[in-house]
Amino acid sequence: MPDELNLSNLKPAQARKDRKRIGRGLGSGKGRYSGRGIKGQKSRSGSHKMRAGFEGGQMPIYMRIGKLRGSTSKDAMPVGPFRTYTQPVNLRDLERFAAGEEVTPESLKAKGLIRTVRKDVKLLGVGELSKQLKITVHAASATAREKVEAAGGTLTLLKEPKVKKAKKHKAAPKTEAEEAAEEPTAEAPAEADAPAEPAESEA
Repeated sequence: MPDELNLSNLKPAQARKDRKRIGRGLGSGKGRYSGRGIKGQKSRSGSHKMRAGFEGGQMPIYMRIGKLRGSTSKDAMPVGPFRTYTQPVNLRDLERFAAGEEVTPESLKAKGLIRTVRKDVKLLGVGELSKQLKITVHAASATAREKVEAAGGTLTLLKEPKVKKAKKHKAAPKTEAEEAAEEPTAEAPAEADAPAEPAESEA
């Protein structure tokens, strides 16, 4: 850099690069076909605006391969189509509240612990809580509830926890040994079971 700057020696911090000028004759290096080659879809206008995953009309890879069960099914919360989202708040973050203070989504927003009050807040049990607080949130983990109650505080849920339905499992097929054990024992002869006939008196 020169000792004295003036209009004659000013230069940009980064050297400027001339833009690529296409279709300006063969001598430019990008003439005739403008770097796109001869014919084909990619030589046409608008060919570089295809959506991601488009393979020219053939069956794309994400439709050719098989699909596995997983987090994208409708009953896999919270990732599936009916996904929900909760804002996590750990116990260690509540140390900035004074003892006996009431903790609500609004107060968490004022402290900068959550971004918005329009989404549910879930209390997690990471860290320790040494103060007695009155906490009101939408959901809480079992560990968080134990630690809050151990510190002498109270925890109130704005939403009732969902009860998980027990899945019905099909009974496993019985083995031959189990079937043989359940069969009744061999029946006694029919004569022994039949009632004894009364003896006829002789005339």
